[in-house]
Amino acid sequence: MLVIWGRSTSANVQKLLWGCTEMGVPYQRLDMAGAFGFTDDYLQMNPNKVVPTIDDEGFVLWESNACLRYLAAKHGSGFLWPEDLKERANADRWMDWCTTTVWDRLRPVFHGLIRTPENERDMKLIHYSAKETGQVLAILDSWLVDKKYICGDSFTMGDIPLGFAIYRWYALDIERPEWKNISNWYDRLCERSAYQEHIMIPLQ
Repeated sequence: MLVIWGRSTSANVQKLLWGCTEMGVPYQRLDMAGAFGFTDDYLQMNPNKVVPTIDDEGFVLWESNACLRYLAAKHGSGFLWPEDLKERANADRWMDWCTTTVWDRLRPVFHGLIRTPENERDMKLIHYSAKETGQVLAILDSWLVDKKYICGDSFTMGDIPLGFAIYRWYALDIERPEWKNISNWYDRLCERSAYQEHIMIPLQ
């Protein structure tokens, strides 16, 4: 059975839990990182001191987007893993854009409001980062103007990284611009039972 190491509140772990549930892939999740720390055995598999790491019948892999792509290719051909090369390239693009552009800006807001004591928060940085996030999300909103999901009419792996980020964007106590197309896409995600189970949980 597939083993996924990482706590269930980790955004990067949630990508895999959501994806596996969508595809009906059985897995065993083992707590790691955060309050659980890291074992020596884990650090031999992944010396980066981050989660997730997966073990698929002896094949060990880390980096959440790489893990998601691997699992989608193995179990989700024609679903999470688009069969059309150009559609798959689009999914890849938006997965990476989430990491390099959206989450890079949203992370200081999340960590500042959720993981930092109130008396230690850098509110100037939090407000600046929230504004920056809202500005770059205009790119996504424009992309979604004629699409139900990231790659068009069908839900794919391209929706998963941005899907976890958007949940945090709406759940955080911040001012945000109203992006109609993102809001409509988010509403569709909220209807998915796997999203409700793994993403729509209290932030930690």
